[in-house]
Amino acid sequence: MVPRNPAKPAGRECVGVTTAAAASPLIEPEVTLIRPSRGWGGFNLRELWRYRELIYFLIWRDIKVRYKQTVLGAAWAVLKPLMTMVIFAVIFGGLARIPTDEIPPPLFYFAGLIPWLLFQDGVSKAGTSLVSSGHLVTKVYFPRMAIPLASVVSGVVDTGLSFLVLLGMMAYFGVRATAALWTLPLFLLLALVTALGVGLWLSAMNVTYRDIGYITPFLVQIWMYASPVAYSTTLIPEGPWRVVYGLNPMAGVVQGFRWALLGVGSPPSALMAASVAIAAVLLISGAVYFRRAERTFADVV
Repeated sequence: MVPRNPAKPAGRECVGVTTAAAASPLIEPEVTLIRPSRGWGGFNLRELWRYRELIYFLIWRDIKVRYKQTVLGAAWAVLKPLMTMVIFAVIFGGLARIPTDEIPPPLFYFAGLIPWLLFQDGVSKAGTSLVSSGHLVTKVYFPRMAIPLASVVSGVVDTGLSFLVLLGMMAYFGVRATAALWTLPLFLLLALVTALGVGLWLSAMNVTYRDIGYITPFLVQIWMYASPVAYSTTLIPEGPWRVVYGLNPMAGVVQGFRWALLGVGSPPSALMAASVAIAAVLLISGAVYFRRAERTFADVV
């Protein structure tokens, strides 16, 4: 439904249909024409800001339905990383005996899972967000980028609950946070940016190629083992392999999160620089591709 006198966003032609025009046969009704911005432009921040209330609503909707009709409800936000931590402790700690940089293994694994699960859930939900919200895409205009954006940001609530459990584990094991604790939001923000960049690519592709919905879980699982979630980056040998490993933006995020909170290793300056660069490339290219494909969403979703 188009408002009677809507503001005219840049790059679009909008003309309202007045009541008088509809009532009088002598007056030709005005036509509303809505066109997505053309070209390879990426983010239209002004447009996203104009629809900020809708974005807030979509975020709140995703949070409400996340654990709807489940017995344990929001407890799954904590149980999922806890159960994964136990599996890692048995396989990587007990059987493989992979060192954890003198940090208690449960704490080491749980600290790595917090930023990773924020990224994993964001990518998984954003990848299928447009198809699952097809009833909105085909009926009303709004910036389609709001849907994957809301899917990624809504995972922050689960991350906050898991972080409270992590603080309790640190108190139990007698591990104090480092002076670099203030940098934790920066690492989480980088995880969100990376998830949004990948999510924009996958969500736009999934509209046309539904195979993406089946490929995404395998992609995310492989990506986890390519990230230092269950092991430390100190196991990666110096040389070409370490350079290739640094191309994974989540490597710097996970290792940096552990360093900032637990003091594991030295500041991952090189990894972080590579992570920021790759995350920026993913976000910009994903936004450009998304905007390019946006014009056909309503036709094929």
